[in-house]
Amino acid sequence: MSRFESGADDRQFPGDRVKVTPEIAAEAAAWIASLHGPDRSPEMEDDFRAWQRQSPVHREAFEKMTDVWQAIPGTQAAKAFVQAAEREKQKARRARSAAWRWAGAAALGVFITAGVFTIQQWRDRDLYTTSVGEQRSVVLDDGTRMLLNTATQARVEFGSKQRTVKVTAGEALFEVAKDASRPFVVRVAGSEVVAVGTMFSVRFTDSPTHQDALTVTLVEGQVNVRPADGGGDGLRPLQAVALKPGDRLTLRHDASPASSDVAFKVDRPNIERAMAWQRREAAFDGASLPDVIAEFNRYSRTQIVLSEEVRKENYVVSGIYRTGDNAAFANSLSMLYGLKVREIDGRLELEKIR
Repeated sequence: MSRFESGADDRQFPGDRVKVTPEIAAEAAAWIASLHGPDRSPEMEDDFRAWQRQSPVHREAFEKMTDVWQAIPGTQAAKAFVQAAEREKQKARRARSAAWRWAGAAALGVFITAGVFTIQQWRDRDLYTTSVGEQRSVVLDDGTRMLLNTATQARVEFGSKQRTVKVTAGEALFEVAKDASRPFVVRVAGSEVVAVGTMFSVRFTDSPTHQDALTVTLVEGQVNVRPADGGGDGLRPLQAVALKPGDRLTLRHDASPASSDVAFKVDRPNIERAMAWQRREAAFDGASLPDVIAEFNRYSRTQIVLSEEVRKENYVVSGIYRTGDNAAFANSLSMLYGLKVREIDGRLELEKIR
């Protein structure tokens, strides 16, 4: 059955992009199975059109399930109908009806299984992730380029009035395609970064050993960082903050355990160094050794740890280093500070030479 034959009209429905649930997908699959069966009638088609008019989600579900149906002509689902039809040509009406019920149920079961599996794929289609040490560049439907850094997760939700990306972990750079009618909003850690056409990065550090932190760095254009609705006690400014090119906004929870306040700072870093991660590099200018180690550990499953003696020393690091090879970096640090690298339980410990 083509989409034209389904009787769906060509109206455009308002609102955000539709989201098909497995339940509605199953209903759509049932309709396709029924409309392909021997009992199709004008009354059935009227009922189907009424179902389809319930919401844009129903229409989208039917279109997607039609794609699934057309993609499996050689599978058990389609074959069940064909074989049952051939048998029924030789049987009486009662027998035909019983056989069709059996064949329809078998085919529908296979079809719904395929449909629900496909729904999960559609859901995952707008979820973009990277593993530890991986980077991924994605061009979104509107032409926006999104570059994901190590261990990052972002979900894209584009609607008719707003383009939204939810970053739940990691770091991402956005080169936003201009669309004045649809602001581009990145939701992260209780804040929203709002832009139209610009380039900026966001980084959310959710660490059990360090303070949670949200950083927004504006490369070009202009963005507003504002508290998100329903952001709770996340990392959110008290009011909207407008950033200019070169600005970096950092939000951290107050260091005091008894406080829920968020520390707020805007500075102007060296943008070339701040964006070094795009080249799989990390740049430091007098950074403390523990902070440097924490940064490098983001890119490798082989973690570097510092002995208690080394941690107490005031070692600082400057320079640009390639990320992803913690063993090589640990060896470099050992030569720089006269330390020893010892492998313990899959970790690399830097300790003083005795």
